[in-house]
Amino acid sequence: MEVWKAAVLGLVQGLTEFLPVSSSGHLLLFERILGADTGGADLFLGVMLHAGTLAALLLLYAPRLWRILREDRKMLLFLAAGTLPAALAGVLLGDITDELFFGGKWLWLTFAATGILLVLCGRAKQNSLPLTMRRALFVGGAQAFAILPGLSRSGTTLAAGMLCGMDREKAADFSFLLAIPVVAGAVCLELVKAIGDPLSVSAIPLSSLAVGTLCAALAGLFSVKWMLRLVKTRALWGFSVYLFILSACLLACEIFL
Repeated sequence: MEVWKAAVLGLVQGLTEFLPVSSSGHLLLFERILGADTGGADLFLGVMLHAGTLAALLLLYAPRLWRILREDRKMLLFLAAGTLPAALAGVLLGDITDELFFGGKWLWLTFAATGILLVLCGRAKQNSLPLTMRRALFVGGAQAFAILPGLSRSGTTLAAGMLCGMDREKAADFSFLLAIPVVAGAVCLELVKAIGDPLSVSAIPLSSLAVGTLCAALAGLFSVKWMLRLVKTRALWGFSVYLFILSACLLACEIFL
């Protein structure tokens, strides 16, 4: 894969990771558009680009994470509970999902599903209930479904948090905190697989991986800051409109092309 294509994919990953539009779905879509040849290492590339956005999230949330580790044991339990469903889904269903969605055939369906979730999120009654173990498990269970490319992790968890009574700010905060252990676990798991199958990983040049990961980190830092501001003041219906249009275009391509 050429370095410039890796840079584009890194920017796409970083910009869409924290917006409720699915970074994995957009990565698949742009791989098709660019004709990017990953030599069968699609999942490894995606996880390494996720490592870039993870670095951005760790940089932004470092003070908060330090306070949680030192003082907030209850939040640690909530994060552990919310992480467990996604971790199980990733370990048990990750390879199956990668095979099923290889090439992006069903992206139109999962993009539309994310759009519907955001519509429901916008119609949810605005409450300000506290985070509890039950709500953490509910959000974590919703996050497990985001293993499907096109079904946004941030959109799914944000919608789940609001639908169970949390306000936007609390739901977004917990959503981004949940991303840290989930993405970190996925990166570690894929690195272990890479050690066992080095030929697959070598299909992507190290220079392309490095540039893509750096672009993902820089774009991700911008994206998460913008999303945190946006969720406090604006409705998210614009993302629904975008996803419905994108879904319709992809479905038309599948039917007529």
